[in-house]
Amino acid sequence: MAGKPVLHYFDGRGRMEPIRWLLAAAGVEFEEKYLKTRDDLAMLRNDGSLMFDQVPMVEIDGMKLVQTKAILNYIASKYNLYGKDMKERAIIDMYVEGVADLEIMVLYYPHMPPGEKDAALTTIKDKARNRYFPAYEKALRTRVSKLPTVKKFLQPGSQRKPFDDEKCVESAKKIFS
Repeated sequence: MAGKPVLHYFDGRGRMEPIRWLLAAAGVEFEEKYLKTRDDLAMLRNDGSLMFDQVPMVEIDGMKLVQTKAILNYIASKYNLYGKDMKERAIIDMYVEGVADLEIMVLYYPHMPPGEKDAALTTIKDKARNRYFPAYEKALRTRVSKLPTVKKFLQPGSQRKPFDDEKCVESAKKIFS
């Protein structure tokens, strides 16, 4: 049996958070190796671990996977969470792409100049409330949060990350800027 997947990223949500959620939904325990400095990122780049010189990167089944969507597709397929046929996979992909659209807005918010944050937050809230959340609520509601593996991930002390705060943003800047 292979070891636990190892997630390489900084100590924050970012693009690794949906990967954490999917592993949690699958009931898969994982380890995390946090990048803390530019040198940590450079080490992964220099040893050839990062195909596109960027994280997130997940070591799983003897592979070093990069690109969030590729990682999610692999995990979903491996643990039978990617639908039973092409139609179900297409519907899952639509939900995934919707999350990606919303995620882009949310990911960049903490890094925006203070003068742009109020307008950006208004846009994010409007699109989330009126475009994205209704679609997810219609399909999911409380069904997903009642899954035992997800319920466990939502409990305090799990590997779920808190919202990015200033400390997290500063940590990311030290690595990626």
